[in-house]
Amino acid sequence: MEGKTESNTPNAREYLTFRLDEEEYGIDILKVQEIRGYEPPTRIAHVPSFVKGVINLRGTIVPIVDMRLKFGCARADFNTFTVVIILNVRGRVVGMVVDSVSDVLEIPQANMRPAPEVDASINSDCITGLGAVGERMLILLDIEALMSGDDMALVSPT
Repeated sequence: MEGKTESNTPNAREYLTFRLDEEEYGIDILKVQEIRGYEPPTRIAHVPSFVKGVINLRGTIVPIVDMRLKFGCARADFNTFTVVIILNVRGRVVGMVVDSVSDVLEIPQANMRPAPEVDASINSDCITGLGAVGERMLILLDIEALMSGDDMALVSPT
C-alpha cells in the first residue's frame, strides 16, 4: 500500500532502543523521561556494585544503575556515546547507564516473538519478547519489572 507507514500500523508499540555491549534492547518509550550525557554520580555506601550512585536532577535525587554491570557485559567503558536514560517507573525516577541510544522504533505486534527460555543474567520475567526490525533483533524489556526486582531495591513492587 503506497503511502502507508509503520506509524499507521495497528497494535504497534514504540520502543527506545539502546545498546549494551553487542546486544540491542528496547524499552517502552512511555517510561522514558529524558536522555542525558553521562556524568559521574555521587557514590553511596552499601549498594550493589551496579548502582553507581545518585545524581541531583532538578531537585530530585535519582539513583543511577549501570545496566552493563547489571547484565554482566564484558566491557563497561565510559565514552562520548555513554548516556543515562532517565525513567519514570512506578512513580519513581531512576537512571540507567547504557553504551548508546540508537533510536525510537515502532514495532508491530506481528514482528514480536516470545522470549526464549534461557539461563541469563536477567530474570526472564523482565524480557517481554524479541522484536524483529529488518535484520535487527531487539530484546524487549519490561523495565518496570526489572527496576522493581528484589536485587535492585529501587522501586517498590506493586
